[in-house]
Amino acid sequence: MTDEVMPGTAPHAGTGSGGVGRRAVLCGAGVAGAAVLAGCGSGGGETDSEDLKGKEIGKAADVPVGGGKVYADTKVVVTQPSKGAFKAFSATCTHQGCLTTTVVGGLIKCPCHGSDFAIADGGVRHGPAKRALTEYQVQVKGDGIVVV
Repeated sequence: MTDEVMPGTAPHAGTGSGGVGRRAVLCGAGVAGAAVLAGCGSGGGETDSEDLKGKEIGKAADVPVGGGKVYADTKVVVTQPSKGAFKAFSATCTHQGCLTTTVVGGLIKCPCHGSDFAIADGGVRHGPAKRALTEYQVQVKGDGIVVV
């Protein structure tokens, strides 16, 4: 690759002809692309189930039947596929680590690349994710949902 001047660019001292080199433009694009990709993994990883053991994630009354609620502070999503049957999963998408943010139409949704997971088993219903969400065992204690 040569340091040819890109059309419409201002001159500078590194190209011999006084313009911005193609290499400089491409390198700058590479840095910007890396920054965008770094944003894809901003979920920060899963919460270890041992760290959650015995912890109340939320209130049973806050989790609708046929839906769910994402608890961003613990990176857990709690669902209630049928009345009284609560499930909990890592809210961290298995594709690139983004945090899932909503539960709609029986699906746990990742906003980054469009992966969807079933509320009943955390299984992938729409990719690019290829692996199910990690499941945590929970039970209702009093009015709270607790990881066991």
